[in-house]
Amino acid sequence: MAAAAGTWAFSFPALQRMRERLLQKASATDALQEAMADIENDEATGTFVIGRGGYPNKDGIIQCDAAIMEGQPGRFGAVAALHGIGTPLAVARKVMDEAPHNFLVGDGAVAFAKDQGFAVEDNASMMSTQSTEAYKEYLEKGKTVKKRDTLGLIALDVYGNITVGVSTSGAPFKYPGRVGDSPLPGCGLYADKEIGAAAATGDGDMIMCFSPTFHVVLLMKQGLSPMDACQNVVQDILQRIGKENMFELGIIAMNMKGEVGAASSMSFPYCIWSRGKDFVEQLLKQ
Repeated sequence: MAAAAGTWAFSFPALQRMRERLLQKASATDALQEAMADIENDEATGTFVIGRGGYPNKDGIIQCDAAIMEGQPGRFGAVAALHGIGTPLAVARKVMDEAPHNFLVGDGAVAFAKDQGFAVEDNASMMSTQSTEAYKEYLEKGKTVKKRDTLGLIALDVYGNITVGVSTSGAPFKYPGRVGDSPLPGCGLYADKEIGAAAATGDGDMIMCFSPTFHVVLLMKQGLSPMDACQNVVQDILQRIGKENMFELGIIAMNMKGEVGAASSMSFPYCIWSRGKDFVEQLLKQ
């Protein structure tokens, strides 16, 4: 079995890339990292708050969060407030593979990336025309970017390994270190080699208060389908805080059979592919 899933409609080309690589028997981690890099490093998709071409913080610097988790216990790496690198998830993977720690932030993350051979670019090369205009509007009118479009990808390879990754960039928030979403395990992503994986997108400040992806995987362990697990988690949060306080939240999940589910508090397009299908599907959760 091989399968892939991604948050938002703009994950479509990433799933096409993962499909190609997984059918070539690439590992889940390699396929996911390569597909994520295609989106992160393209300034045209920066408008979705991802990597190069994303929106800068209040000081005009593009900072990125990214995290990756394999189903194998203890295999996790993340970076936050990383600047000057168009492929932050690749750095997060290096953290997972090479660092004595599993989460590096700010200047420490940049220093580690340099040690691992990544070229750190100046901020101007990370900006696009659109992000430059958005920052100018922020300075002149105080208008901030409201998008929270974290890209989450899940890959299951032919060897039975599952990997999940998330990537996002910031916006003109009050504090420069505040980026788009939390890459913390359990909040933005979670994976277990016996059960499956989940990824979340939306309002990261609120998402990290509920650890929804860990909850989804736990429910799948108890026998729920990915769809039922996702829906139960969103409904649980809704009941706990009330409709008037509900925040933006989208979740995708996949079990080890390659079955995919999703749930959301908003209109939420997502993409899926499974072995035996010649195409990537785009679905919508309302």
